[in-house]
Amino acid sequence: MQRFGRPIIAVLSFAVMILAGIGSPLRGQADEVLHVGIVNSSTDVSFFVADAKGYFRDEGLQVDFVPFAAAAKMVPVLGTGELAAGGGAVSAGLYNAVERGIEMKVVADKAHHDPDGTHAALVVRKDLIASGKFKGFADLRGLKVALSGKGTSDESVLNEALRLGGLHWGDCEVVYMGFPQHPAAFVNGAIDASLTAEPALTNTLKTGSAALYSRIGQFYPHQQSASVIYGVKLLKQEPEKAQKFMRAYVRGARFYNDAIVNNTLTGRTAPQVIEILTKYTAVKDPAVYRVIAPPAINPDGALYLASMQKDWQFFKDTGQISGKVTVDQIVDLSYVNAAVASLGPYHRAAKAQ
Repeated sequence: MQRFGRPIIAVLSFAVMILAGIGSPLRGQADEVLHVGIVNSSTDVSFFVADAKGYFRDEGLQVDFVPFAAAAKMVPVLGTGELAAGGGAVSAGLYNAVERGIEMKVVADKAHHDPDGTHAALVVRKDLIASGKFKGFADLRGLKVALSGKGTSDESVLNEALRLGGLHWGDCEVVYMGFPQHPAAFVNGAIDASLTAEPALTNTLKTGSAALYSRIGQFYPHQQSASVIYGVKLLKQEPEKAQKFMRAYVRGARFYNDAIVNNTLTGRTAPQVIEILTKYTAVKDPAVYRVIAPPAINPDGALYLASMQKDWQFFKDTGQISGKVTVDQIVDLSYVNAAVASLGPYHRAAKAQ
């Protein structure tokens, strides 16, 4: 399998490589491989578990993980079929693509922000806090704030923070960069604040140049942080694989949930999950995963539709979408509902090791 650490592939280059049958060690089996987009954050864990534990293989599937800076960058290749599925924040580009007639659906929870624990946070330069220049959300005015991608729901999250400070969208300067770039950007002074997800969040704090101000779940509870997205390949070209993929994914999410106790990776399956993460990601120190706040992932795949509606309204209010395509039109829970019906109800196994 291709791993998390491989260089990010530009959308056009990726499409050309796939169509030409090059760039993958599996080119002889191209028709059997499902290319799956990931976003370089801990929310990819259910995909990784499903692969490592053989759940995809059990369904007769083989996957290849392709890193992108943000889910918004996956939209073109999800629409053409080069990418079968992906996962990340729902973007304005997804709504616009569906409005143009491109087949894509949001099909399951990939991560959300629980009020009592979340994998991402608003981080601020430590010297701004120490000097008293940053005391609260109102002090975001004029700051350079890093987000993972333009037109993603992270923009709506930042908008919530601005609103809590009596500010409006546009009152701070947004800088777009992938999560792995955030630690260095704080060190060299390129940004003043960020919305950063694990494991980049822990790595950012370890630099000593930034401090955690508020976890996202504390100021925007139950926000749908990331979702599993199906493209035209699974929806139209190979629909039988769509259900198989979802069964494997839900099994991965459930195994992962068994690793979580009190918002830490200390549950029954934690040692295996940590081993999988160190194998599949660029973070090779298991100690990092023992201290990070792991993402909340619904073991039954349910989505927080109210937050998706709020994010949709933000996209519409900022002119990024027309509003002709609604949340209901991009969501299809039939795959995850069928998977849950097939697998039976989830029973948490929370015994610590």
